[in-house]
Amino acid sequence: MNTFQIFEQFRGPLGEEAAKALAQTLGAMFAELKDSVTKEDFRILREASDANFTRIDSVLERLADAQARTEQSLQELTAVVRGLVIRTDRHEGDLLELRFQRRLPSYLGLYLRRAKVLQPADLLDEVEAKLDRPEVEDYLRADVLAQGLVDDKPTYVIGEVSYTADADDVERAARRAALLRKADLPAVGLVACESVHPQTIAYAREQGVRVGARGRFVDEKEGTSGAGNAALQPEPWAPKR
Repeated sequence: MNTFQIFEQFRGPLGEEAAKALAQTLGAMFAELKDSVTKEDFRILREASDANFTRIDSVLERLADAQARTEQSLQELTAVVRGLVIRTDRHEGDLLELRFQRRLPSYLGLYLRRAKVLQPADLLDEVEAKLDRPEVEDYLRADVLAQGLVDDKPTYVIGEVSYTADADDVERAARRAALLRKADLPAVGLVACESVHPQTIAYAREQGVRVGARGRFVDEKEGTSGAGNAALQPEPWAPKR
């Protein structure tokens, strides 16, 4: 550092004594800095920094890989759990369907008088004469079919049995009841379940489908806020007058 140039530069505005003091102070500071930090120091510092950044980059890469593996594992676990839930729901639905068919006269006794459980194939001749083949195939996939008297009128009850009822169950029950009516057979759609959301119950009412949970009819003002325990009407499966 050229302290004389500093002195000459600041002598005019600061005066000789102040400019001299400033030049001496800056010269001393520069000398001290020069002695304390050499080029070798800068080289060592730069290499150390580069090494640290390299290690940091390596750690970040390992963290990214670990995160990717964790996300993959979570996705695989989610798929497994979803599959288990679906299989469990299907299994519970199959058991419920068997139980409902076996106890249908008891469940529907106050609604469907003289109830008799049928198989969809029992009416195959009647529906084939009136329906197209795709409609017949759809009808044959119904979970439950029964005949009896509703308000003293011969009626068929056809529908779906599902552990947790949803809008799809309602649509299938309504569609297959309409197919029987198209075949000149009076019919009412029914969805039997263990749990049901109030919105599904309201939708069923719009579609003219009766909904029963745990052996009792439910209306659109009752049910659950989710897929848990369904609230039930006081009267078991009784027709509304």
